[in-house]
Amino acid sequence: MELSVCIYVPARIYHPDKQEKFHCHDSRHLGNQSKSHEEKVSQVNDLINQPDAKRLIFGLRDTGYSFNTAAADIIDNSIAANATEVNIRIEMEEDGRKFVCFGDNGDGMDGEMLYEAMRYGAPARTNPASLGKFGLGLKTASSSICLKFTVISRKSPEMEFSKLAWDLEHVGARNQWEMLRDEVTADELDLFEELCGDKGTIVIWSKCDRLLSKEYENPGGTQEQKAIRRLGERLKEHIALIYYRFLDRDDERERPVSVTVNGERVSPWNPFYPGKAKQGLPPNQQELEIEMEDGTVEVAHIKAWLLPNRRDLTNEERAVARITNRGQGFYIHREGRLIQQGGWLGVFGVSEPHTSLLRIEFDFNHRLDDAFKVDVKKSKILFDPAIEKELKSLLQPVYREAGNRYRRKETRVAVERGIDHGSANRAIENTPSTKKPAVESANPEDRSATLNNNRGAGIRLKVPVDTHVSLDSIYVDAVETITSGDLWEPAMRSGTESGFVAGVRINKHHDFYLKIYQRAAANGYTVEGMDLLLWAFAVAEQNNTSDELESIFEDIRDEISNNLKKLLREVPLPDDDELTNIANK
Repeated sequence: MELSVCIYVPARIYHPDKQEKFHCHDSRHLGNQSKSHEEKVSQVNDLINQPDAKRLIFGLRDTGYSFNTAAADIIDNSIAANATEVNIRIEMEEDGRKFVCFGDNGDGMDGEMLYEAMRYGAPARTNPASLGKFGLGLKTASSSICLKFTVISRKSPEMEFSKLAWDLEHVGARNQWEMLRDEVTADELDLFEELCGDKGTIVIWSKCDRLLSKEYENPGGTQEQKAIRRLGERLKEHIALIYYRFLDRDDERERPVSVTVNGERVSPWNPFYPGKAKQGLPPNQQELEIEMEDGTVEVAHIKAWLLPNRRDLTNEERAVARITNRGQGFYIHREGRLIQQGGWLGVFGVSEPHTSLLRIEFDFNHRLDDAFKVDVKKSKILFDPAIEKELKSLLQPVYREAGNRYRRKETRVAVERGIDHGSANRAIENTPSTKKPAVESANPEDRSATLNNNRGAGIRLKVPVDTHVSLDSIYVDAVETITSGDLWEPAMRSGTESGFVAGVRINKHHDFYLKIYQRAAANGYTVEGMDLLLWAFAVAEQNNTSDELESIFEDIRDEISNNLKKLLREVPLPDDDELTNIANK
């Protein structure tokens, strides 16, 4: 018996020999040709399972768009249509009704093209490199913000306008996938001419029930007007970053596109600050080859930018660099458009302040979409574990250098930043009843002192001896000369060359001083309390040690200091902004 092979796809079976299509009810039924046409049609109808229009069209509103990402999806369509100008207007009527309009001077569409574009799951674009990808962006992005969106378009000044709209409330009432086709109004004609010109496309969002995150008691009032203005400002910031290559006419990687929001042109913001940043990878390490499932090899491009420490920048330069903890990590570009910014995507751990100077520029084209699992909003990707491993190996040296660059500068500034220890010194001076050793003599040359303490008289110890110190820091002083790495060490101190008293020297380079003392500096009582505690430790050591016990106390200091370093390893150094905020509280 001769067998024929059939390739099954949902609802259809293709017979390879006879080049005929047969509808069947079950994938196991291999094209029973004896059935009547009516039976076949009946079986096809049994297989068609239309989604519930109302539930689905409203359900697609919740696909995770924000206003900024939704607006970017509309801009993507404009750029894909070869627009050189995109104009956005956000308006609110006196009664609180809100509208968002996107106009471009791109290729435009005729009636048939518009009909296809308004379909959920529109046909794939002829250019696979287009910023549009799934045929859903216009619809899902628009409906995430509004209940009705209208598209008006034409391909040339000689052509008639085409206009279609989706009204979710209309679909819900009819429970049918039915669009609206109305005449173009005079106001819409004026709007088209203003935002598009002679040809192009305009998208109008109306019934904007999700434009703002809250409802205002006085619709259209002052507070809601301020919220609309803030919305426009945030959108400009978003566009400035996402499309910075298109907005920068000097950036030859992408064709220039002008974008305005409420009549104001958006200026590009390049997150890598190439005028000041240093490139961390040599040219021969700036390509990443990725093997696809079909065996072909595609190339992603990568650059590692080390930004200057913010302390080396002027206030104007800081505003441009925008160095923050959230700003570090990967900046992912698909076809020149930024689709994800910041974060380490599993390559390294959570963002830490000491790596805030490192930003990774990562580029790929549409042929790597499947490899990186690009989502429908084109707003994030996922790295395969093998790619994560490769990127970690490649970037580890520059990641480490970013941390060192941050720490070196921050540590130097923290060391130089003054902390007042005067209150502790005055408290000790004014409390003569504290228990402490009596100093017989001290020798600065051999760093030794002879004490009378709880261990007896004439106890000779090796100890730092400081002369001619300020009386304001005679008991407690922060210094840069402690080489042991300990947080503190006992010392004999004098304002002249005699009359020594027991004191404590605190290590300015220890993490406890850099990270905890610095943060406590705005609170005098906190600094005084820590000073008194360390002084009490130092004096207790001097008052209870001897030649035999001296090494034990040293070991205790060393262990405490090392444990503190370990405990504070992940605590960031404070910056000036944080210290200012603490001081102002």
